[in-house]
Amino acid sequence: QVQLVESGGGLAQAGVSLTLSCAASGRTFSSYTMGWFRQAPGNEREFVAAISGSGANTYYADSVKGRFTISKDNAKNTVYLQMNSLKPDDTAVYYCAAQTLTNYGPRRFQSSTYDYWGQGTQVTVSS
Repeated sequence: QVQLVESGGGLAQAGVSLTLSCAASGRTFSSYTMGWFRQAPGNEREFVAAISGSGANTYYADSVKGRFTISKDNAKNTVYLQMNSLKPDDTAVYYCAAQTLTNYGPRRFQSSTYDYWGQGTQVTVSS
């Protein structure tokens, strides 16, 4: 069983930066693809970014590409989401998730392919 705990959310003014962290338990962290998703009130949960187990491959939603950066430290069992140039549209609850299987291809962007989830951390961006 994988336990995920997000941190780093809070209030931010548009244009500033914020970094989220996700600490994972277990000794198989390096083999999992890790993802970040977000959900705003009235909206479906949407894919934000993902990183392969080795960290060699990263993936981003078009809405955050060029502004957000996902990274991981396998030695610390931690995945990060660096968010730059924040916009009010980025306001949402952000969730960290772990994908234990491989070869999903484009399905890596679907929340249903992730097996473990954190409780989420609120990010609120004001204008």
